[in-house]
Amino acid sequence: MRVFVTGASGFIGSAVVPELLGAGHQVVGLARSEASARALEAAGAEVHRGSLDDLDSLRAGAAKADGVIHLAFIHDFSRFEASIRADTRAIEVLGAALEGSQRPLVIASGLLGLSPGRTAVETDPASKSGRGVSEETMLALATRGVRTAIVRLPPSVHGRDDHGFVPHLIASARQKGVAVYVGQGANRWPAVHRLDAARLFRLALERAPAGTRLHAVADEGVPTREIASVIGRRLGVPVVSKAPGEAGDYLGFLGTFFALDAPASGALTREQLGWRPVEPGLLADLDSDHYFATGAGAQTP
Repeated sequence: MRVFVTGASGFIGSAVVPELLGAGHQVVGLARSEASARALEAAGAEVHRGSLDDLDSLRAGAAKADGVIHLAFIHDFSRFEASIRADTRAIEVLGAALEGSQRPLVIASGLLGLSPGRTAVETDPASKSGRGVSEETMLALATRGVRTAIVRLPPSVHGRDDHGFVPHLIASARQKGVAVYVGQGANRWPAVHRLDAARLFRLALERAPAGTRLHAVADEGVPTREIASVIGRRLGVPVVSKAPGEAGDYLGFLGTFFALDAPASGALTREQLGWRPVEPGLLADLDSDHYFATGAGAQTP
């Protein structure tokens, strides 16, 4: 297949591209900068110039493809609603280019906060806000001849070169001199290694029926106290509990997220697509030197 990938040079995209190439697909990656273009060329992908704001470039890339994987997202939490609008516009344009063809469109969504108080499963409907809006747009496209699939990602997609939530926790612990968890730290975060997530995106592209929701979950729920404990041990700093009202003073915007209990299951995904995570789990990966090397964790979401 000729696959158009947005966000192809990002943390997850840079794992998806070699996964697709290794399976015999041709990859065309969206690039909005020279650095992204060079990275895509080095990986063996074709470069398609454009951005999420350039709707004509998205339309052209999708129209010439046998399938699309949409990973690009503007991670600006100060303008989150604007990021959601941009994401929804992009999905609408990509979907319109594929309409009536039964070609696949696979997008990334999120698991955090999906089903408070219980383990989230694939059949859970999306929220009416945030990235749930993108999911609703996808479900509408499934009725218009697009083979849509939604891959819901945990709050921690981990691995080498991670610059998401876990490096933010590490950077905060370095700065404050303590590794913090909230309350008793019994609340749980699901997680997946980015290489396992990349395999799931490929399987979704190749096999998922229209309207499928998938969970990229390897660890169903890692207690946040255990995450903080590994960070504290590796940095040689105390591991301490903070009340919810204090957490923001130590963790910034992540204080609210790190207090959520958000276990999630990927059992239906494994059954449906035969996906089997094989990479190290979050705690084992977090205990690796690459998370604590000089400069690691400095880039925050």
